[in-house]
This record gives sequence, structure tokens and C-alpha cells, in this order.
Amino acid sequence: MSGAFLYDGVRTPFGRYGGALSGIRADDLAAHVVRTLAERTELDPATVDEVIFGAANQAGEDNRNVARMAALLAGWPTSIPGTTVNRLCGSSMDAAMQASRMIETGDAATVVVGGIESMSRAPFVMAKPAKGFPSGNETLHSTTLGWRLVNPAMPAQWTVSLGESTEILAARYGIGRAEQDEFAARSHQLTAKAWDNGFYDDHVVTVPETGLTRDESLRPDTSIETLARLKTSFRKDGTVTAGNASPLNDGASALLLGDESLADRLGSPPLARIAGRGAAGVDPDVFGIGPVRAAHLALRRAGIGWADLGVVELNEAFAAQSLACLADWPELDPRIVNVNGGAIAIGHPLGASGGRVINQLAREMRRSGSRWGLAAICIGVGQGLAVVLEATS
Repeated sequence: MSGAFLYDGVRTPFGRYGGALSGIRADDLAAHVVRTLAERTELDPATVDEVIFGAANQAGEDNRNVARMAALLAGWPTSIPGTTVNRLCGSSMDAAMQASRMIETGDAATVVVGGIESMSRAPFVMAKPAKGFPSGNETLHSTTLGWRLVNPAMPAQWTVSLGESTEILAARYGIGRAEQDEFAARSHQLTAKAWDNGFYDDHVVTVPETGLTRDESLRPDTSIETLARLKTSFRKDGTVTAGNASPLNDGASALLLGDESLADRLGSPPLARIAGRGAAGVDPDVFGIGPVRAAHLALRRAGIGWADLGVVELNEAFAAQSLACLADWPELDPRIVNVNGGAIAIGHPLGASGGRVINQLAREMRRSGSRWGLAAICIGVGQGLAVVLEATS
């Protein structure tokens, strides 16, 4: 079997809800990162075997198979097939995992994967009325985030909001407000430092006519004191606030995966090898600990242990959720987690985040000289994904 390698990756700056990227269609954002990835690597699009994109919504302008739309809008040959996967927040990580399996089995040699989410442009939807001429009012449902059109057969305790689920985790793990705010402040401070030091400059690509050059949700002056003044969002006596949770965002990411032969065709070596993968499920009302078992599976399949890791990227859906995962990974040194900041500051455009953490992991591994790294993400409705990377140089 061939190895599956990551050769390059890009993403847009992540925009705030209603912010600088809200005027750009989701499929145009996807096309932009696909086109840019090919141009910077001098990849011939005609040699791509498959385009796989992840998107959590798919109810608006990301409908009709956004992977295929991205390739067509990028001007790629119509012979290049595309497919779109949906594992909610883990969608683009799932896309990378599926592509790596294709490469390892010989079904593909070059695959472009990525993810997209425009939470600003997510539409309102309405169920079809039960009869042709309803006499009463009908309800519009926002598709931006969370449950909608819930099946009445689903247990009520599983359909609580993501924020309420995080409050459940905070109570279960004894994670207080001060600890969450400290984690959130660290995210902003490390993200700002990484931007200032140029860590993001070589792989975050500006979207034309937006003027956005950095992640729009980043607040460099965030402190524990400023976060402590925010009101709780889900429980009156709770701990979760808008400040210690990831925001609503717009953005896209893309990765170039291939076998060993792609290095010769590109004239450049890969960043890392995909060495292990893991997927796991948990109860939907504690979705945030989904990465815990997924990471154990990925490490075991890569043939390494926690002590071998030099870098970890854990998507920060909520501070309490991330801290709960860290509590269940006692072997992991928390100082190697999200050293260039995380989603609380960077943002979390659902379908794009998996690609972001994989690319960010590979680049920090190269910067720090680490051989092994882990990327992990939690997923609404109770799942988690994890990928282990091995440095190639």
C-alpha cells in the first residue's frame, strides 16, 4: 500500500458572522482556496483524481455538491470528479481521512480536499405544510447552527443546544468559569502572537475584494478580566459565555494530498504523512468529549503513544469542552496543545475547521522539528475525529 502525504494547505482568514466574508458565496470561497492551492503548488488540475469537500450546512449556496461546484468555478476540467461529505464540524477532517484511504489503496494518487462554511449566509428553511392551503402560521428555522426540524422520536436529552451540552460537561468535570476564561484568553493571546510572528503568513490567503487579512474574531487585547465581565449564555447560573466559546464564522480551507510520486511531479517534498486515523461516537448530549476515544484509536493505529507527540491541535468548540478532553488525556502535556492559538480566537466555520487544524498541525511540526502530531475535533450529535501526522523531513 502507498503512503498518503500532505503536500500543502491553505485557508482563508476566518470572518465573523455578518462580517467581511459575509458577502461572498460559500461556493466562491471554496473555489478560491482550490484555485489558490493549485496555483501556489503549480499543480496541473488535470492530474487531480478527486476533489472532496466537507460542509456542515448544505442548505444554501453550498448545496448541489459544493466540491464539484468549487472545481467547476475554479476553472478546472470537467473531467475532475467531486464529492461532498457531511460530518458536521468534522466534515473537512473526514474528507482528508477518506482521501488518505483512497491514496493508500491505490484508488487515487492526487486528491484535493477541503471544507467550507458560510454561517452568515446559511438560509432559513421551512418544512412543507402538511396540506396545500394551511390556515395557520408556519415556522422558519435558522440553519446557521444546531438542531432544526428535530425528529420527535429523538430523546429530548440528546437534542439540547451545544452550549447546554457544554454546561453539562463543565459540571461533570468540575470545570469552573475562571478556568474556562483563562483557556479562552490563552487562545487569543497565542493566536495574536502567532500572527505577529508570521506563522500564518504563508498559508492564509486573502479573499479578493474583502480586505480581510487576519482572522476577524481575534481580539489581541482579550484578558481574563474582560472575559469575566461577560454574562453567561445558556444558564443563568452557568459558566459558558460568548467569550469562552468559539464564535460563528465564515471561511474555507483546502489541502493537497497525494502519494509519494506527487513529490516528483511537484518538485517539492510533502509536509507530513497521514499515519493514523480515528473516529468515535459518544452520547449526543456530551458531544464535546468525542475526540477522546478518537485520539486513542488514531494513536494506536499509528503505532505510537502520547509521549511521542510533539504537537497537538484540538479544535476549541468551547473552552470547557476542550478542557474536558484534556482531563481525559492525563498523559498529554497541555503545553503542546494549540501553541499557535485555537478556534476560540481564530474562529470555527464548521466545515472548514478540520482542514485548518490538520494544516496548522503540519506547519507547527515543521517549525518545531516535531516528528509526531495529533489533530482532533469534536462534532455535534456526539462524534469525534482524530488524525496522526508523521513528519517527512
